[in-house]
Amino acid sequence: MATSIISREQGLMLNQSDSSELLQAGITQKALHRIIEQYPHDLSTPELRAYITRSVNSVTPVLSNASKDISYPLDRFSNGNNLINLFEQDSNQTYQETIAALRRSIDLQPRNPAGGLWYFVYPEWSYLDGMYSFAPFYTLYANVYSKGETATASINDVLYQLDLLWQHCYNNATDLLVHGYDYSKTAVWANPITGGSPHVWGRSLGWYMMALADILELSPHLVDVQQKFQKLSAAVVRAADPASGAWWQILDQPGREGNYIESSGSAMFVYALFKGSRMGYLPHYENAAARAYEYIVQNFVVDNGNGTLGYNRTVAVCSLNSTASYAYYIGQPILYNSVLGSGSFVMASLEYELYTAKFEQKHGKD
Repeated sequence: MATSIISREQGLMLNQSDSSELLQAGITQKALHRIIEQYPHDLSTPELRAYITRSVNSVTPVLSNASKDISYPLDRFSNGNNLINLFEQDSNQTYQETIAALRRSIDLQPRNPAGGLWYFVYPEWSYLDGMYSFAPFYTLYANVYSKGETATASINDVLYQLDLLWQHCYNNATDLLVHGYDYSKTAVWANPITGGSPHVWGRSLGWYMMALADILELSPHLVDVQQKFQKLSAAVVRAADPASGAWWQILDQPGREGNYIESSGSAMFVYALFKGSRMGYLPHYENAAARAYEYIVQNFVVDNGNGTLGYNRTVAVCSLNSTASYAYYIGQPILYNSVLGSGSFVMASLEYELYTAKFEQKHGKD
């Protein structure tokens, strides 16, 4: 799937006016980097390294100005981790300047009166989505470049952003988190008490779940993140569709007419559950993750017949700049070969391979 993504030239910022390409580039970089980490001596490694560099180089002209960076969604930070990785390898000054601009943009980013980061340009609105990009970048930056009180302040800001979303988006009935919140509570969809949006969108929750897993990989000692990860993972496992083991587009409306099993959020949950289990935080969810992964392979992965693989049933962008109604979420286009789905699938596959290798070592291939 990774080489298929490369063959389609996905994950490159070819249109500098399309901010959605920042996230596509970031998740592509992260997926390819994880392959290199897991299989450093594979014959594909040089090709993957070269493509990561090409992807990073495509975004640096866009992200090198901190003042301009805040006009983009928090998704921009998805490119930060591989900017740091590449800079640590070759001390490229352009990378250093872009990393510095991204870091400075955190200080410039608009915040609501409680200190919550705006996800994009919509005043007072915070989304789960942005945490996958923001939190692992800021955590890695603090670990590599900050010391003492500065590092502590950075990590505390990460924890605070996660916590604000939890406070405003948590649903007591399901233990799941809705898509986002409006601090001003003036949006047409805002809960009058919490400001939260009305529905649990699978992919937004998937971004948040992957963020928790990736933060714990970088900073395993963060007890608050561990607790959120464990509680949310248990709720996600409970929310899986009993028939398929995978997850609905709208998790709080299982089986409702028009709802469907969605491929990007499902892959994200598989990744997070497997990774959490591997790291020792979620010891009981491997079977649930494996069942969902096998459903994904059977139903969403497509042999294109030309040596490449496709990935189907990934919903297009769902924004809170909408009615945020059930009809809105189920009415958004379904895409073929969206890299938000296929990139998540690559990362889920890597965790599945670690799981099966461990299982075979313990039980034998039979």
